[in-house]
Amino acid sequence: MNPDLVLVLDAAAFAADKHRRQRRKDAEATPYINHPLALATILAKEGGVANAEVIAAALLHDTVEDTETTHAELEARFGPTVAAIVAEVTDDKSLPKAERKRLQVTRAAQKSPGAKLVKLADKIANLRDIAASPPADWDAARKADYIRWASEVVSGMRGTNAALEAAFDAAAAAFG
Repeated sequence: MNPDLVLVLDAAAFAADKHRRQRRKDAEATPYINHPLALATILAKEGGVANAEVIAAALLHDTVEDTETTHAELEARFGPTVAAIVAEVTDDKSLPKAERKRLQVTRAAQKSPGAKLVKLADKIANLRDIAASPPADWDAARKADYIRWASEVVSGMRGTNAALEAAFDAAAAAFG
């Protein structure tokens, strides 16, 4: 038995179960689980990330924020490292959206290496999703605002993974 493979598959199954009734905000209302799977794929294939705990955290990155999952539940099932990475990338939903966005920018540089990798993959996946199938109510100005903000977040994480940073830059440049 390969414990790394078991960890990643368990995280994928857990995330799929927790997000099973959720849909993305795109026009097709795609299953939400596609998003965490995209992060894991970006990390492994494009970023060369082989750390199973980082991949598992990517799969689980929105479970605390968007489902009834608790930090303690993640720690008990996936260990303290995975839970800590998820905690670092989880927004405090009790704060106003503008404050959550501001904190992502100001805290980006202080994140652990694993959290930076997950956050980079998240921003790449989001830009690609916006380009391919944006939320129905997003006009060009809202897309531009998101790209500008995501670029500010990523600027605090430069020097983490050159391949992921290049992928982010390419995704941002696709908007012109």
